[in-house]
Amino acid sequence: MLITIDTHSGFCFGVTRAIEAAENELQKGTLCCLGDIVHNGQEVKRLELLGLQTIDYDDLRTLPAHSRVLLRAHGEPPSTYWIAQQRGIEIIDATCPVVKKLQDRIRACYEEHRNDEPLPPQIIIYGQPGHAEVIGLQGQTNNTAIVIESIDQLDRIDFTRPVYLFSQTTKSVEGFHALVDAIKSLISNHKSQIVPEVHDTICRSVANRVAQLQDFARANDLVIFVGGAKSSNARVLYNHCKEANGNTFFVSNADDVENFKFEIINHKSTNPDLKIGICGATSTPLWLMKQVRDKLTNLQPITSDH
Repeated sequence: MLITIDTHSGFCFGVTRAIEAAENELQKGTLCCLGDIVHNGQEVKRLELLGLQTIDYDDLRTLPAHSRVLLRAHGEPPSTYWIAQQRGIEIIDATCPVVKKLQDRIRACYEEHRNDEPLPPQIIIYGQPGHAEVIGLQGQTNNTAIVIESIDQLDRIDFTRPVYLFSQTTKSVEGFHALVDAIKSLISNHKSQIVPEVHDTICRSVANRVAQLQDFARANDLVIFVGGAKSSNARVLYNHCKEANGNTFFVSNADDVENFKFEIINHKSTNPDLKIGICGATSTPLWLMKQVRDKLTNLQPITSDH
């Protein structure tokens, strides 16, 4: 068998930046991270072994003055900065620049239109409710933004009021466009004069991976997708990969390969030249994909080009 690791998979710029910030700051002393630094349990454990302490919002409110807290790439609402300031906590801000720009745009939109008459506006965020990035985005609007994850939830919008639409950076481009079309159709059905203001704020470094990933999936007989169970991006990219190649399996770590051991061996028995591709999400470290490759290699004699 031939095993190939997708060269386009792995950490995006924002995650790489946050991981590097954590590693650098850990050399200076004790460091906490507000929430998992990345939605990948294996990488979180690696950094915790280096001394990174993962905390939650309750912990933040009780940390002693001069504690150092890293804010991950997902970004935070204004309330987090206020709490840190009140308690004398040092913030190391590793918010992804793409997310930071989106926060600024949503806050500017909110500030510009929140007192509009006669109808107050609605800021709509296409995103996953409760996702760390979305919490930060909602915070820019004093938590008045409406989060919509699917077309089925459009009944939450009042189509007699102005609509300003933004997107979580890691959502599907196709899903966003489908949502826009549905909103425009509903506005037309309501005979409303409202023209929605649409802002496509999906990160293209993530979106552009879809075509690359699907090409990679089609080029292999069987695909192992490596991603964190908590990662929204992992689920989106996995679904795209599965769409291109039905023989795609999701794993969170190398041991999960055992769950598909017999499928892999059966494929090998019918195809001596079986090609297996390993790919992952923007939150998947390369070292983890290499562990999966090594696990596959140990199933039986296999040659690898990486």
